[in-house]
Amino acid sequence: MADKRTIDVYDQKAAEYIKLTATSAPDAHLQGFIDAVTPGGRVLDLGCGPATASAHMRAAGLRPDPVDASQGMVELANATYDINARLGTFDDLMAVQTYDGVWANFSLLHAPRADLPRYIKAISTALKPGGVFLTGMKTGEGQSRDTIERLYTYVSVAELGQMLKDAGLDITFTKEGKDKGLSGSIDPFVIMRAVKHG
Repeated sequence: MADKRTIDVYDQKAAEYIKLTATSAPDAHLQGFIDAVTPGGRVLDLGCGPATASAHMRAAGLRPDPVDASQGMVELANATYDINARLGTFDDLMAVQTYDGVWANFSLLHAPRADLPRYIKAISTALKPGGVFLTGMKTGEGQSRDTIERLYTYVSVAELGQMLKDAGLDITFTKEGKDKGLSGSIDPFVIMRAVKHG
């Protein structure tokens, strides 16, 4: 279930968040994802925020389906990009072999730990065989709130990798690093890209 306090933060800080994340071109991780997806493919942008990634995907010829649990983010995305973003949570994902790609870049880290394996399996189910999945998570242990009250679930690289494998996904790319987010803290992260068995 979506955490209300986390969603409230994104509702309140949507305009600030787009300033932090807006880019004139895809970054290396998004470009790698775009290149890996079937040309013209349909992509679920799960936890799309202001949908900047979806706008880049659309410009590259993909067909994005941007979804976010924050009404403020959905409204900002549509006002900024006219991109048909819609309101939805991880629990709403019921699609079966619908998408050529799922982009969940630093969104699943707000899911409760107990629900993460279930959500990743739902993502795998939503992918067509050969479909591409990318996720970014903060690394560490446990669950906690940051200084602006967002709830985070932290994972180890091995733990996340096992969840993807258990969901029938083959990992094709892993990148670790550190970066500064909306709260101002610099945190370690991992990005993984995977392909569904096909």
